[in-house]
Amino acid sequence: MSPRARIVRRQSSGATRAARPLKVVITGPFAAGKTTFIKTISEVAIVGTDRGITDDTRAVKPRTTVALDFGRLTFADDLTLFLFGTPGQRRFEVMWEILSEGMIGFVVLVNAADDRSVAEAAHILETFKAYADVPYAVGVTHLEDSDQPEAVVQAVRGELGVPDHVVVTACDPRAKDDVKDVLVQILFAVLDRLETASSAAG
Repeated sequence: MSPRARIVRRQSSGATRAARPLKVVITGPFAAGKTTFIKTISEVAIVGTDRGITDDTRAVKPRTTVALDFGRLTFADDLTLFLFGTPGQRRFEVMWEILSEGMIGFVVLVNAADDRSVAEAAHILETFKAYADVPYAVGVTHLEDSDQPEAVVQAVRGELGVPDHVVVTACDPRAKDDVKDVLVQILFAVLDRLETASSAAG
């Protein structure tokens, strides 16, 4: 069964019918691909707050998000995701907690081509886990020049201390299928929690 069919089937059972849009946060270090991730999948032109960079990170990219990026994706008739992208730099950390409020899950993107990205991603991951006990997934980006991408993905899992049941996967933020696959994993985890809670209550 396809991911979309699974989601639609679960909705029809009444277990996961959404009365309002669902919020997923896209976070990760500077230059991990968060804005591109949202642009690739959003049905609407994203609302962004990027500004020119004036410090030495300008050599990596000329602009960065300073508040948030926002996009929207509809999976089924009444299942709409609101995607909120965070700033990647710690000086804008105040926005992380604000954007985490009400999230049903989050995605951490890690730039495999930047050794500093993994260490920073570990801090961001622990910070967001502390904000809320919600499902998450890790997307490893910038694998184009790696001749062993799967080994890099597994190394990132180990360095971040991500348990086996949580998805850590290669993700090209420019590729719609990659982006959708990561978001579907978040939805599966959310739906599984709802079903487990429903079974326990019953």
